[in-house]
Amino acid sequence: MNYKKLGKILGKIMILEGILMLAPLVVSFIYKESLRHILAFLIPIIAVTAIGFLLQLPKPKRDDLYQKEGFALTAMVWIVMTLFGAIPFVINGDIPNYIDACFEIMSGFTTTGSSVITDLTVVSHSTLFWRSFSHWIGGMGILVFVLIFIPESNDGSSMHLLRAESPGPQVGKLVSKMKVTTRILYLIYLGMTVLEVVILMFDKPIPGYEDDQLFLNLLATFGCAGTGGFGFIPGSMELFHPFSQYVMSIFLILFGCNFSLYYLLLIGKIRDVFRSEEFKSYFLIIGLAVAFVFLGLVGRFEAFPQVYTTEEAFRHSLFQVASLMTTAGYTTTDYHVWPMLSTMALILVMFIGAMAGSTAGGIKVSRIVMALKGAYINVRKLINPRYVPKAKFEGKTLEQNTINDVFAFITLYFFIFLAALFLLSFDPVNGQMVTIVSDAGTYQVEHGFFSNFSAVLTCISNVGPAFEAVGPYSSFAGYSEFSKVILTFTMLLGRLEILPVLILFNKRTWKKI
Repeated sequence: MNYKKLGKILGKIMILEGILMLAPLVVSFIYKESLRHILAFLIPIIAVTAIGFLLQLPKPKRDDLYQKEGFALTAMVWIVMTLFGAIPFVINGDIPNYIDACFEIMSGFTTTGSSVITDLTVVSHSTLFWRSFSHWIGGMGILVFVLIFIPESNDGSSMHLLRAESPGPQVGKLVSKMKVTTRILYLIYLGMTVLEVVILMFDKPIPGYEDDQLFLNLLATFGCAGTGGFGFIPGSMELFHPFSQYVMSIFLILFGCNFSLYYLLLIGKIRDVFRSEEFKSYFLIIGLAVAFVFLGLVGRFEAFPQVYTTEEAFRHSLFQVASLMTTAGYTTTDYHVWPMLSTMALILVMFIGAMAGSTAGGIKVSRIVMALKGAYINVRKLINPRYVPKAKFEGKTLEQNTINDVFAFITLYFFIFLAALFLLSFDPVNGQMVTIVSDAGTYQVEHGFFSNFSAVLTCISNVGPAFEAVGPYSSFAGYSEFSKVILTFTMLLGRLEILPVLILFNKRTWKKI
């Protein structure tokens, strides 16, 4: 294990985190917050920067990284970012419990959006900014950004880091040089972020928040870009005007697309974009999900409290499908009380997620398509042992090794899902009644199996709000510290797609070669 090289890169990450914390520190000055809130960011900035510089001092004997080192480093980086990123919440008192603070910032960096905060109106502007900004940081990936500055090597070290952090079964470079690839990705990411903020500014301010229009639009965009979903005003996106809700729906879907497709658009290969099998499957699933959710709302096959106009039903259907499929988790209404048809459609898209190479979580559309084709091939082989597989994906022959990798990932995904669900069954909160206050009225729900089921689903798929006691108008504050640790770890596994975390905690990883 190349410890000095790992320390050097980890040191760069810590310095970067210190630099990024300057943004909420500036927000704290702008809104004239107390000295305690200023020190909440100033102290961690000094600490992480100093430690980062110390880690730069030892000179490694070799500059290359093996694949296992790249994967282990990726998981280590996200854990370190979380441990230090949680400190401001504890110092300023907005989230005084350190485990709760780690849950919150891990939820931010992994673009999950699940929260332990029960009253957003008493939280400082700097905390609200840091939470939402962490979505934007984690959306494209922390190490992807650092790769811009790390000297490129010929041994594939940079590729190991990109593969470990980027979501999806297959990861590749857009151009021959890795550094250029990461710059292209971040320029597209930044450009789309700026564009959304500009468009949102054309809408009328939210009543009661007229002085904070730019601030709120920035936070909303951070969540859309990173497909996160932290609420920053009561009701999540409920108070935003329909124009902004439609704009966010569109951008959520766009940020759920593979960023490689935007590069193809920029170089004029428009036909290649529309030939993409995953692209077509992604929009087909969105269209079907919106149709089923909309049908459930307007058909009124079951009684539920909300009464929507046809436009409102379509807007809420589009927004919630876009938000939950891209694993953003923003809400415009209390979807927890929707009829079963609409609820089932939302649960299914939470499992599926968006496209590989996007900022979204979930299993990914590409894996779903590959798994279906792999299952078809296996059935055909059982019927006819002489059958020669001819399945293709994105114009390339689907190799058996790729299919096996997809099945292995899905198996691990559901094994971890069930393990976390089992561990949550020990929580004393199970069986307790929780009062929900939403646009559907005031009602009580029991914290039961479905609450835990949806909590684990929303964490491993990096979605945010769930159902029942942890629904869109509730929080995760009721869980014990043990459960919060489990869910925090589940978020990390979901964001890094399992393998980097497993490699980090495998004792063989740390044996001398």
